[in-house]
Amino acid sequence: MNITVLVGRLTRDPELRYTQNGTAVANFNLAVDRPFSKEKETDFINCVAWRKQAENLAQYMKKGSQIGISGRIQTRNYEKDGQRVYVTEVVADNIQFLDSRNSSEKPNSYQSSSPSQFSQTDFTKVESSLGQPIDDSDLPF
Repeated sequence: MNITVLVGRLTRDPELRYTQNGTAVANFNLAVDRPFSKEKETDFINCVAWRKQAENLAQYMKKGSQIGISGRIQTRNYEKDGQRVYVTEVVADNIQFLDSRNSSEKPNSYQSSSPSQFSQTDFTKVESSLGQPIDDSDLPF
């Protein structure tokens, strides 16, 4: 089973592009803290979102915005300048905007009419899949 759930902050503004047939794709990096290490460590994860989700991410989220994603790990490769380049990334199937509107009230901040947090049901699903309860004090934010 290939399922990934991440909560972190964008390290840069999402890069929105369109394929030749007009499909939106956004590439972004997510900084995710490791809460169980002795010293604070952070992983920087390459991620990609497609279609309307990609457009919404690029429109409403900026560098430093906190988001939660669920998706799958994907590997791919391509050739660049005669060298084979291998890429591992998370394909985001679901993106939740976790910053509250009040904490991001600044020029160019997003306005969303939908809830911007994971619901308790979402955390319960993750708890049951991991077999361990989630303690709020262990979350990296």
